[in-house]
Amino acid sequence: MVVRIRRSAATAVLPLLFFHLLSAFHRPVFSAHGSVVDVVDRLVLLNCCASKFVAWGAHIYEDSQTGDALDLLKRASEMIKVKRHHEAVGLLNAAIEADPNLSEAYQQRATAFLHLCRFEDSGKDYKKFLELKPGTSSVEKDLSKSLQAQDALNSAYSHFDSGDHSKALDYINKIVLVYSSGCLEAKILKVKLLLALKDYSSVISESGFILKEDEDNLEALLVRGRAYYYLSDHDVALRHYQKGLRLDPEHSELKKAYFGLKNLLKKTKSAEDNAAKGKLRVAVEDFKAALALDPNHTAHNVHLHLGLCKVLVKLGRGKDAIDSCTEVLNIDEELVEALVQRGEAKLLTEDWDGAVEDLKIAAQKSPQDMNIREALMRAEKSLKLSKRKDWYKILGVSKTSSIAEIKRAYKKLALQWHPDKNVDNREEAEAKFQEIAAAYEVLGDDEKRVRYDRGEDLDEGTGMGGGGFNPFGGGGQQFTFHFEGGFPGGGFPGGFGFNF
Repeated sequence: MVVRIRRSAATAVLPLLFFHLLSAFHRPVFSAHGSVVDVVDRLVLLNCCASKFVAWGAHIYEDSQTGDALDLLKRASEMIKVKRHHEAVGLLNAAIEADPNLSEAYQQRATAFLHLCRFEDSGKDYKKFLELKPGTSSVEKDLSKSLQAQDALNSAYSHFDSGDHSKALDYINKIVLVYSSGCLEAKILKVKLLLALKDYSSVISESGFILKEDEDNLEALLVRGRAYYYLSDHDVALRHYQKGLRLDPEHSELKKAYFGLKNLLKKTKSAEDNAAKGKLRVAVEDFKAALALDPNHTAHNVHLHLGLCKVLVKLGRGKDAIDSCTEVLNIDEELVEALVQRGEAKLLTEDWDGAVEDLKIAAQKSPQDMNIREALMRAEKSLKLSKRKDWYKILGVSKTSSIAEIKRAYKKLALQWHPDKNVDNREEAEAKFQEIAAAYEVLGDDEKRVRYDRGEDLDEGTGMGGGGFNPFGGGGQQFTFHFEGGFPGGGFPGGFGFNF
């Protein structure tokens, strides 16, 4: 407005001055008392004064233009100080239009362009300034910074595309945003890099600054929503996606993120509901389907893997349950419930040592939990039982075999491994015969057998010492076994007879 007023004033002054000049000399050219010389003198004087007035008017116009440009330049400088670079560019455009040779306007506009990462425009203005004021070292340095920032941004994109996110982030932080602090393009690329590096807290912080300046920035809404998503804060993620879609309902990336999250939540709920209802096999398939949707969503998948592990334990599928719980612990090794469930799964696969190890760690992390202590006691008992001799296995019978079946198995094995019948491998036969007799001593006695089945400690001696042990009882056919020098450890000196 200032420019227009001053131009109008200058334009109006010139005609008025010229009119006043003409009025002063408005007399008849030829009069009774005048001469031709007087007329000529007046015309010369008129021409001279007119020229001076025109020159003076032009000077007034030029001064008004320069004054306008300097005023705009000053206002633009204030805008740059408060980082309102877009407004500064508008003022500087007007300043340069008013005075195309105002070098400081080119310099300031180049600086504003640099902050906005409009590198080509910045370079042109710096070069224009150097045309007007060659050899200005400070501007030459600024031009170099503009070129460096442009190259660094291109390099950052190249590293981003190749997957070297840390290197790309270095270019953005150490060069681009140092020289171009207001570069929105670089800021958006930065939050994308932080997301790829899984620094979700920084993504939320940095994208928050962007949205503070432009609350409707779709890229910032999308990336910030994804950060909340990967932190498993799904409600906040949905709100970001929804806001973006209200601004642009056809934004493909926002639509994909929104509907993908809705589907994940639906599958998760279905799996949990079926597990609660006892529909375990259906729940297994639902958990697997939910896990397949986004394998990278570890904050959510840790709960899916744990839910799957629990269901598999209930189904008795120990090996699969171990795999699922191990996935949980790979994500969060401190999760006590996963240790407990994996311990239970290892009990199913008879990995007694592994079960005790997991449950001990869980008990140390949660010493007040009595359920964990009970599970640990069961595991330790199973481990202890696994290390004692399996008398059923030695006799080749099952835990449900009758006493008659046990006795028949014992007689058969005793005859097979009698040392007198195994002269060539007498030492092995004696050890085997002793083990068979010890097994029968426990399983052939109802009371000892019950205690053994309960896991209680028993005197696991052979019962074959001293006063002569007749495992077959009396009656029936007589068998005589000769032990020269007696049986190792005492008993059966010389020979003895068994009645069948």
